[in-house]
Parts: sequence; C-alpha cells; structure tokens
Amino acid sequence: MTASSRGDAQWTVGRLAELTGVTVRTLHHYDAIGLLTPSGRSTAGYRLYDAADLARLQQVVLYRRLELPLDEIAELLDANTSPEAHLRRQRAAVIARRDELTELVGAIDRALERTMDQRPATDTELREIFGDGFADEYQTEARERWGDTDAWKQSAARTQRYTKADWAAIKADMDAINDAFAAAKRAGEPADGAVATAVAERARRHIDDRFYDCPPSFHACLGEMYVADPRFAATYDDLEPGLARYVRDAIVANAGLANRPSAEHPATGG
Repeated sequence: MTASSRGDAQWTVGRLAELTGVTVRTLHHYDAIGLLTPSGRSTAGYRLYDAADLARLQQVVLYRRLELPLDEIAELLDANTSPEAHLRRQRAAVIARRDELTELVGAIDRALERTMDQRPATDTELREIFGDGFADEYQTEARERWGDTDAWKQSAARTQRYTKADWAAIKADMDAINDAFAAAKRAGEPADGAVATAVAERARRHIDDRFYDCPPSFHACLGEMYVADPRFAATYDDLEPGLARYVRDAIVANAGLANRPSAEHPATGG
C-alpha cells in the first residue's frame, strides 16, 4: 500500500517504527535535527505522523542507503523537488554505485586469481593440465616404487610448492621437448647425432631443474624405462612410431657424451 492510499491515516512513533523498520530512537533523532518532524500531536502530546511524513521518511531511507549524510538529505528534501526528480536522482546514484561495485568485484576477482596462482596446484588442476598423463594409480604406483629414494624425496619437496602456473610451464616444456624429439626423428637425424643428443640433454636438464638431481647416468636408466614400461613407450610412440626407442638411444648417447669434457658436448656449443 502506498502512502497516498492511506488517506488521512496517522501513526504514532511506535507504529511508524513497526511499519517501516526504522527504530524509534532514529525517528526521535530525525525529529530533533528537523529532518523528519511529525505533522501532528495527539491530545496526550504524542508524535503523530501522516502520509506525507511517511513519504518523506521513505526518501530519507533511500538516500541513507546511498550513504548520503543527513544534512545533505535535508537540503535535498527541503528544495521542493518533485518525488519523480528524487527517484531519478536516486536511480542514477544506484546505477553509479552498481557500476562501481561491478568494477570492485572484478578487481577482487583479479586479486583472488593472483593469490590462487601462488598456492600449490590441486590434483584436479593437475588433471586439467596433464589429462591422461596424471592418474591417481600412477601416483600411487610411483610412490610405492620410488617413495624411499632420494630422488623421490627431492622431487616431492620441490613439487609440493609448485603452483598451477608452474605445472603449466612444466607441461609446456615437456611437450616442446617431445615435439623436438619427434621432429628430429622425422627429419632422419640419427639418435646419437648432435641434434637428438642436444634434445636429450635438454630433457635431462628439465628433470634436473624441475624435479631432482639427474646426472647423465641416471637419465640413461630413465631412458631404458621409457622402452621397458609399455605406458611410457606408448606416450612416445603415440606421437611418432618408434619414438620411445629413439628417445632412449638419444639419452644413452648423450650420457656417454656428457661424461666427456664439456667442449665435446653438442649441447654446450662445443
């Protein structure tokens, strides 16, 4: 029901508080500062508010929700402005506030994203990045096989701090290395030649930098596993038929070269 439909109805301060949700104490304060003075008094001297008072209170409440100070609200309401003009002003203020809050939400979201980028990646995020290359059963098996080794412990200590962005970069490096192996094989580069062994050294350094100390001899053992384990072999052979053996041979050849003086190693530019 609107104020105008109430006709000549009048409300005591208590009833007006119940009707509008504005506390009696607040209504007394508005009366004291001249912001909302009741239009009448009962024979017993109690404040009585009419429909016009209610309409003015509605405007006060709207402006207060827009966080205008009381003195500014009083000036606006005492300027003989039409109710329509008040509503248009309030609408414009609300839209401006909405746009400001929308921008603020965007800023908070960006800050939240930056904060989340600094936390360790979850298993769900790893699955998003690595797809079929990340599976719980693989992680469990690897922990059972190598959990007591120094390499596993070193890798676990490093990777527990890696963020989603770190893992995405690792995946990109791995894909680039595998693509380089496949390109070398397609181009007819020998597995023990300069091009393939340079990629093998790049792969070794990737493990050494990102996971655990990986000397050439240990890398050669990994190369043998890439062929012996059907799952590893399939990862390479799905990219290029016969790639698993090619990678193994390049790694083994690089391990032999890496044990010589650095000037003879193709990856060092010697």
